[in-house]
Amino acid sequence: MNEIKYFDHAATTPLSREVLDAMMPWLTDNFGNASSVYSIGRTARAAVDEARAQVAKAINAKEKEIYFTAGGSEGDNTLIKGVAMAKRAKGNHIITSKIEHPAVLETCKQLEKEGFEVTYLEVNGEGKISIDDLKAAIKPETVLITIMFANNEIGSIQPIAEIGAIAREHKILFHTDAVQAVGNVPVDVKAMNIDLLSMSAHKFYGPKGVGAMYIRTGVVVDKLIAGGHQEKGKRAGTENVAGIVGMGKAIELACENMAENSARITELRDYYLAQVEEKVPYIRINSGKEGFLPGTANVSFKYIEGESLLFMLDMKGICASSGSACTSGSLDPSHVLLAIGVPVEVAHGSLRISIGKSNTKEDIDFLVDTLVNVVEKLRAMSPLYEDFLNGKYII
Repeated sequence: MNEIKYFDHAATTPLSREVLDAMMPWLTDNFGNASSVYSIGRTARAAVDEARAQVAKAINAKEKEIYFTAGGSEGDNTLIKGVAMAKRAKGNHIITSKIEHPAVLETCKQLEKEGFEVTYLEVNGEGKISIDDLKAAIKPETVLITIMFANNEIGSIQPIAEIGAIAREHKILFHTDAVQAVGNVPVDVKAMNIDLLSMSAHKFYGPKGVGAMYIRTGVVVDKLIAGGHQEKGKRAGTENVAGIVGMGKAIELACENMAENSARITELRDYYLAQVEEKVPYIRINSGKEGFLPGTANVSFKYIEGESLLFMLDMKGICASSGSACTSGSLDPSHVLLAIGVPVEVAHGSLRISIGKSNTKEDIDFLVDTLVNVVEKLRAMSPLYEDFLNGKYII
């Protein structure tokens, strides 16, 4: 069995040992229900409140503005649908982008079936929206702008503060899916004029199955999950105390070490892109360096299929992705790559790597050397590549 080389931190991150240690007491001895009034329940409630404070501090929010969820997708659904329903008397228009995560796009499609109008903004070749296009899309009926902070496939970071300022100027609520951003780049909801934000713990070395929403004080959002009174009536269901404690610890650690980790991971990403560009011919680099997440690099290898590439890398112990983990079962080319202008044939041969804090330069060297060999083998079996060599087919 080959040693695992993990390059898929945008899909999920390994649980930090320090986070696990913080969680363990709440999985065993401290099992109380945080909504119970007796002592072990109050102890659990105190732990949840501490984690709420840790999450709030990480994004410069107030503790009362943080609500725990089961993850990013739940947060996106709750906030987008919740605002749409709460604001329906005012208007029925929502603005988003063509490269959002499926949790946003599919939610918007559901709302379209219920009579809402959705504008899907184009992006440029770097995967970033135009501020002028955003301004032009605003209508008197616009009730929500939802634009992701950073893209999960190519790593492009949107001009969040500008978007927030425009939304605030027009008295439109602004939501951002910050699942890829929180814990990796600085996020300040006040400075960036963010009204609503979704995040997920397992993207910054916390546990799976727990996330959080930020809802600015004064913003009304209809609840998605009805039932009990948990999370100040915004989200019913017994609190996942261990997961919430883990999220609090993970986000605290991520913020403490962000600058150091970001600098080292950025260096590794730039090294990878330089090496793969030098050693593998006929590629298209889909991720940039400035204005992109530190660890995300998306490259298309022409004349091969991405699925075959992933399988052969897996045989060498390399974990990577052809795009979003949420769409890995789809045979369709990435909607993100198509939106930035990548031809369909090229998009099919894409590889996303996302570097984490445990990766090393030696890991990158192993990855690039493996790519050189694997791409050469796949192209040797590709009729498209043979046609290209014979001048019959060029992409």
